[in-house]
Amino acid sequence: MFGWIAANIGTIIVGMVVAGVLAAIIFSIVRDKKKGKSSCGCGCENCAMKGQCHKEG
Repeated sequence: MFGWIAANIGTIIVGMVVAGVLAAIIFSIVRDKKKGKSSCGCGCENCAMKGQCHKEG
């Protein structure tokens, strides 16, 4: 078992880094969604989906 880990340590470290970055991205998206922030980052004046994502009323 230890031999396998030693032989694949680079792959394991890279996989852990990628998993950490993915977790941070998902956490950021969920946090922004809870705060009501838009995902596009631009104004909605000319957006075709304006009426769908921001219900006025």
